[in-house]
Amino acid sequence: MRARPKRREGLRALLWLSPWIAGFSIFFAYPLASTVYFSFTNYNMFTLEFVGLDNWRYLLQDDRVWVSAKNTLWLVVFMVPAQVVFSIGVAQLLTKLKTGVGFFRTLFYLPTLVPMVAGTVAFVFLLNPVGPVNQILSWVGIAGPDWFGDPSWSKPSLTALAVWGCGNTMVIFLAALLDVPKHMYEAAAIDGAGAWRQFRSITLPTIAPVLMFSLVTAVIYALQYFTQAMIASRVASGATDSAGSSFTPGYPEGSLLTLPQWFFHAAFRDSNMGYGSVLALLLFATSMIFTLILLRQFRKAEEVHS
Repeated sequence: MRARPKRREGLRALLWLSPWIAGFSIFFAYPLASTVYFSFTNYNMFTLEFVGLDNWRYLLQDDRVWVSAKNTLWLVVFMVPAQVVFSIGVAQLLTKLKTGVGFFRTLFYLPTLVPMVAGTVAFVFLLNPVGPVNQILSWVGIAGPDWFGDPSWSKPSLTALAVWGCGNTMVIFLAALLDVPKHMYEAAAIDGAGAWRQFRSITLPTIAPVLMFSLVTAVIYALQYFTQAMIASRVASGATDSAGSSFTPGYPEGSLLTLPQWFFHAAFRDSNMGYGSVLALLLFATSMIFTLILLRQFRKAEEVHS
């Protein structure tokens, strides 16, 4: 007799979970399983041939993969911290302003409303060798570099573009900082704690969940970085889509080639869906690893402050 109520409870739970189960199965489990299967095939949207581990062996021999992985890792290591630090700094500054908060908040948020393609083209124009930025630098005796044409400066230039457009993250941090109880700062000030001590001991632990969310989303975004790098490469190289023109992703000298770009090129330009599936799985695994590392560090930080 006891088995029936338990069975009913189980069926009721399945009924309530059925929308999530259906969505998970259709939009995650099935695509993931299909990608794993296609990674062992030679698939070009018309023919399908099982080739075993050939695509995975080619991954180890493909120089472009390691170049794109190195560039993508650079973006994770340098671009993500730059975005987060700048967003926290601007948000912290806005909490200290007495007047004009709405104006400056709008000013820093406006870049996020600019379409990615338009913003990237404008940035390449501003940072071209004879552009406005280098002209201003020449007025103070500084010879500006070829920002998007020099491999040493191309990724820092993209980082500057990313920092310019991080208004969404800034607004999230601003909301989190305004939520920190003021009496905690007042008590810390009475105890003689300075601004840095207050930020490290009060602000950071309080906004830790928001900081964690921003880091995880920023890392995933950096691992999926595609549009800005592709547009910057095309515009800086002068490539067009006209007949007879050719364009190699990653200009200059492969410095702006990211994993998503190489995945797009392999899967859709070369019509090699099997190898594209391998690259997609590589991206998925890398995203999972970085997310797990961040979650583990976040839990350790929580244990230290608890």
